[in-house]
Amino acid sequence: MDYYNILGVDPSASQDDIKKAYRKLAAKHHPDRGGDTAKFQEISAAYDTLGDPDKKAQYDNPQPQGSFQQYGAMPPGFEDILRGFSGGPFGDIFGQRRQQAVRNRTLNLQTQITLEEAFRGKDLLATIQLPSGRDQVLEVKIPAGIRDGTALRLAGMGDDSVGHVPRGDIHLTVLIHQHSRFRRDSDDLLMKLDISCFDAILGTSVQFESIDGKTLETNVPAGIQHGQLMNVQGQGMPNMSDNRMRGRLLIEIHIKIPTTLTDTQKDALKKIIS
Repeated sequence: MDYYNILGVDPSASQDDIKKAYRKLAAKHHPDRGGDTAKFQEISAAYDTLGDPDKKAQYDNPQPQGSFQQYGAMPPGFEDILRGFSGGPFGDIFGQRRQQAVRNRTLNLQTQITLEEAFRGKDLLATIQLPSGRDQVLEVKIPAGIRDGTALRLAGMGDDSVGHVPRGDIHLTVLIHQHSRFRRDSDDLLMKLDISCFDAILGTSVQFESIDGKTLETNVPAGIQHGQLMNVQGQGMPNMSDNRMRGRLLIEIHIKIPTTLTDTQKDALKKIIS
């Protein structure tokens, strides 16, 4: 084979020019980009010889082939011929590097969901276009309790550009939008609750809405401090491995100080304090 013609370079080309030519052709004809496998292998074989100064010198100045006995083992160049039988009986005998098997790629995709959808789980239906140009319908069950950044593996639903080999996978990374009221920490949820300083002093009962839309009520004890956490068991996120288990709801108390008291109200407070 005319390796110079395959790479499109002159016999006088430098190693740098040969490498540039190979990279350009390999990028164009790589099977992962829809190229022809046989053409890619041809380009790789040409570079394997011309990209090695010793092999290039032997290719440019082939020596006369003699008998096995003349050289004591095998004629020059015969090892390169045997290397072409990758997977045959000679490949491992002479320790030659086998050509890396061509395979279909794993595709990395992302989707975004709300915290409520992460709480309930979500059945996702989408259509994507594969590198081969074929449309692939994805039906994905996102489990309840999934955590931000979790990657789901969809086996055998990825790239199918290379025929006669298994299809690639899809790795779907699930990202969760930030919530306006809840902040997640593992399976726990944290929310802020504003109360007046008088309710903090005397204690009170407050109602609020949970992540699943339920109205909950909790008692705030008298004397609670600003920034103190109240723990409501079983009102956090479900555990992705076992949905029967749920995290905690942590309520962070924020005490609001009134700024519009009248003089009469201030005098009354002073009497109480004194």
